[in-house]
Amino acid sequence: MDHRIFPETGLVRLSQILAPAGPIPVSKSTWWQGVKDGRFPKPQKLGPRTTVWKAQDIRALFEGED
Repeated sequence: MDHRIFPETGLVRLSQILAPAGPIPVSKSTWWQGVKDGRFPKPQKLGPRTTVWKAQDIRALFEGED
C-alpha cells in the first residue's frame, strides 16, 4: 500500500490498518497481542461490533514517530 493514501486524521478500522490493505504487516492475533502489551495504540469502541483507532496514532506507528 502507498502510505500516502492512509488517512491523516479521523478513525480507521482494523481492515484499513493491517496488510494487505493497510500499512502494518502483522496478523490480527499479533496486532491484538500488541494492543494488550502496549506496543500498538489502544482502540476506541463505537459499538458492540465496531472498533476503531485514531488514524494519526496508526500513522505515527508506521512512520516511526512516538
